[in-house]
Amino acid sequence: MDIGRLGIWTSKFDTLRAAQAQEVARELEDMGYGAIWFPEAFGREAMAQSGLLLAGTRRITVATGIANIYARDAIAMANGQRALAEAYPDRFLLGLGVSHAPAVEQVRGHRYERRPVAHMRAYLDAMDHAQYTAVPPPIEPRRVLAALGPAMLALAAERSWGAHPYFVPVTHTVQARQVLGPTPLLAPEQAVVFETDPGRARQIARDHMTRYLRLPNYANSVRRLGFAEEDLANGGSDRLVDAIVAWGDLATVSRRIQEHLDAGANHVSVQVLTPEPATVPRDQWRELAAALLR
Repeated sequence: MDIGRLGIWTSKFDTLRAAQAQEVARELEDMGYGAIWFPEAFGREAMAQSGLLLAGTRRITVATGIANIYARDAIAMANGQRALAEAYPDRFLLGLGVSHAPAVEQVRGHRYERRPVAHMRAYLDAMDHAQYTAVPPPIEPRRVLAALGPAMLALAAERSWGAHPYFVPVTHTVQARQVLGPTPLLAPEQAVVFETDPGRARQIARDHMTRYLRLPNYANSVRRLGFAEEDLANGGSDRLVDAIVAWGDLATVSRRIQEHLDAGANHVSVQVLTPEPATVPRDQWRELAAALLR
């Protein structure tokens, strides 16, 4: 599986009808991106969304960023992956994650396991032993783990193709590569804002960051990286905002992507933020592709 050095991370497919989502995915493929990453929250179910995007494209990798392990049991996850990998060999990348306690308990009604690494290990064991009686995929399907802390990163290196960290600065990429070692895939997400005015850019970034800083997994992650409590308040200090979200002109945004690659990332999935959350940022995707992929 070759996902290239640059992909797009977006939740915008859920704002589009299925046929429109496929059309946008084909555009990203034609622009030269190596992978399309999308989340699983309150929109389309991850396997259904993957099937739609794979059916509408020819070459590009479709990756879940991430599929929630509380959304389906291990057998359903493993066999859904196998079905898509058989239909679209070497094009479906399953990203798995433990999600967050509020989303799991308050929204889905499950009990969130307080030892997430042990829970993920047991889930992977169950996936690996899941019975599958349909036609198997021709190539062993790949998976990555949403990993922030060192223990989950170590598990990603041991039991998957690599790690897909989300909501992280370049300093995390440096540390993640040290934990993973030289071989596993490291594919961080990088949020960007194409805006040169500091006030406007940081406001767009804070509108995005506020909900994540309320989730313990992300808050603890930035604390481990040396940010203080005052950095987490009110959507993030300027220092935290500037570390998590790259803003400015095309050259500035491109530099941040290259910094991740220089720090040890194999692939960067870029999430373009806009003032209107429902906007599909096609123009910015084209600018990035023209600058970095042509």
